[in-house]
Amino acid sequence: MGLVAVLIYSCGTTKIAQPSDVAPVVVDMDLVNIVDDKVMVTVDPGPFSSDNVTFYIPKIVPGTYSVDNYGKYIEQFKALDYKGKELKIERLDDNSWHIANAKELDRVSYWVNDTYDTESEVEDKIFSPAGTNILEGENFMLNLHGFIGYFNDLEEVPYHLHITAPNGLVPVTTLVKEDVNAEKPGVDTFVARRYFEVVDNPILYGKPNTETFMVNDIKVTLSVYSPNGVYTAAGLRGSMEKMMAGQKKFLGDINSTKHYAILLYLSTMEDTDASGYGALEHHTSTVVVLPEGMPKDRLEESLIDIVSHEFFHIVTPLSVHSEEIRNFNFNDPKMSKHLWMYEGTTEYFANLFQIQQGLISEEEFYGRLMDKVANSSAYDDEMSLTELSKNVLTEPYKSNFVNIYEKGALVNMALDIRLRELSNGEKGVLLLMKELSKKYGENIPFKDEELIGEIVGMSYPEIQVFFDDHVVGDTPVDYGELWSKVGLHVISESVATGYFFDGEIPFIDVDPKNLNEVFVRQGITLSSFFKDLGIQGGDILKNIDGTKITLETIRPIIGESFGWTPEKDIKLVVVRDGEVIEIKGKVGRPTLEVKKLVPIEGVANEQQELRISWLKG
Repeated sequence: MGLVAVLIYSCGTTKIAQPSDVAPVVVDMDLVNIVDDKVMVTVDPGPFSSDNVTFYIPKIVPGTYSVDNYGKYIEQFKALDYKGKELKIERLDDNSWHIANAKELDRVSYWVNDTYDTESEVEDKIFSPAGTNILEGENFMLNLHGFIGYFNDLEEVPYHLHITAPNGLVPVTTLVKEDVNAEKPGVDTFVARRYFEVVDNPILYGKPNTETFMVNDIKVTLSVYSPNGVYTAAGLRGSMEKMMAGQKKFLGDINSTKHYAILLYLSTMEDTDASGYGALEHHTSTVVVLPEGMPKDRLEESLIDIVSHEFFHIVTPLSVHSEEIRNFNFNDPKMSKHLWMYEGTTEYFANLFQIQQGLISEEEFYGRLMDKVANSSAYDDEMSLTELSKNVLTEPYKSNFVNIYEKGALVNMALDIRLRELSNGEKGVLLLMKELSKKYGENIPFKDEELIGEIVGMSYPEIQVFFDDHVVGDTPVDYGELWSKVGLHVISESVATGYFFDGEIPFIDVDPKNLNEVFVRQGITLSSFFKDLGIQGGDILKNIDGTKITLETIRPIIGESFGWTPEKDIKLVVVRDGEVIEIKGKVGRPTLEVKKLVPIEGVANEQQELRISWLKG
């Protein structure tokens, strides 16, 4: 029997019996008849042979590494039999509903709230690129894990999605879209081979603002939602096309997708709009959320950094992934040990390709590496990366997760240099990932415990020592020794800075729960202005030159500081560990000690050649 079951929806009839392993799960979503900013969803499975069935909305989704409980946004959940009568249900937790007499179950229905509206209200808010938006008649950000659930034991069954959308709004997604159904005008139909594919393919509905271009044989679709019409896909196409062409040239023959979609949502930054900026990767698309108010040069710079990272996920985890990723459990997840590769390798490539393709200078590339060294120092440098990866949902690993993007990238850099050192410059991490892609690919996962052994077998026995020390083990990388191998060293340099800001980076911050509390940031290098006056990170600024300090009163002082001369006298009152301290002195001319990575003069040819092979591929 074919995959498509014959379904009869009329009241009082019985669904034609089909084996549950071949009948698709049919989903209907109504984006036209919005009620109280909510969307109605109906999920219709094949018949069940068991009387006990549980329906789930995801607790966690791949790429977020956090428990978000999307079921909290579901209301008025109902299970209906073939006559339209409600069956008895029991809500087991935020994300699951047990249905009794499931042999009689025809479908479930429920209303879905969006997450963007509540980001300013809830403490454990969902990261915006993984969230949802319902803006009637104008925009729908459909991260489908927030709308569509699954029944136990039916995760591998095909899904058919029927979405009724308002006139004038078009969908952009990498989901397979069926031809227009003449019997259902205004209904978009999408098909997925299994539930993971539903979650892995977000859909952005909006008014047409889309550009499509080819990067070799990959079709790239850029869709932009700009609520005030500030930006268009056509205006952003150039920088995206140039950047992705460089990425494809860098990757060479790695070719795991024929279509890639960039779904860019620009936020108004109002209380009821998205406030978590960044991106969430998917195998063949990415959702990006940024402020609409950003100047174009900064927006394009952010897009290049963000999308380049996300696009490289077509290498890992799309082409190279473990069983934990292939068989991801959305409500009882088992995390892989190899985030150092999924995120660390990807982040490393997102920077390395830009120097190899001439998009940034060597000086800028070195600066990015030094930033990562500085950023990683805020985390536990002796924490095993495989332990961090496996236990990322619990403490103390959860609070160190961001280090995967910092130390994870640096460890990949160190592995790259070590591989090139052993191969006389011929082999690096990119070639390693190509070999792993050929061995595994999209449909063949590796076993978590076997990956490192596979890598050692593909490269050199000495690489086992590297993994034992720096990936599985807790030995920090000696960056000084690493830089020396490629003829680089770190120097200190004093540079001019501002009194309260270093460019756009502040030395001070405000407690979001108490806007009357302005404090000096901890964990960063402070300028001579703070150091010479004896002000420390964590000090709360209470008074400056007789002005009581709040968020509102500090703003004009920051403005005035641009006109201060070094001889200006200043009086401050700070609170440190509960103690009130009065401080007097000259403001001076603020400088900041920065560490720069620069080439060593007169370095040996061997070091120069290793550096060239590393930077140029």
